Amino acid sequence: MDNIPSPLAEMLAELDSLDRVERAQYLLELSDEFLEVPETISTRPFPENRRVPKCESEAFVWAQDQDDGTLKFHYAVENPLGISARAMGAILDETMSGQPLDQVANVPPDIVHTIFGRQLSMGKGEGLAAMVELTTFEARQRLKQR
Repeated sequence: MDNIPSPLAEMLAELDSLDRVERAQYLLELSDEFLEVPETISTRPFPENRRVPKCESEAFVWAQDQDDGTLKFHYAVENPLGISARAMGAILDETMSGQPLDQVANVPPDIVHTIFGRQLSMGKGEGLAAMVELTTFEARQRLKQR
């Protein structure tokens, strides 16, 4: 994929090299690394305008402006069983926070299938893709403001 943040491209390549069991283990580990949105950004109950549409795990997305013109992304996942959403939040934060906005804005939502595989249920896939879409939307909004 061209013109996406290099940390994301590297992670997608790494995931592509893993078999199904290794991928599942890696995604579980990422889910364990998930950092919830800090209280300095938002507290419960989270505002509805931050809710990810179609997400069964009740995920929320925030973008914090950084001094260098990039964004720091924060996520919350309210469903305690939302392992995939937590893994997605960890991936998006790790690979898109601090990256050039034009590259973040260019990330297609179908990376969800590259990350989780094609066997992902439609409902889960839509929710995870919506997390990506909200993240890239924040980058596009900042680009429009400049």
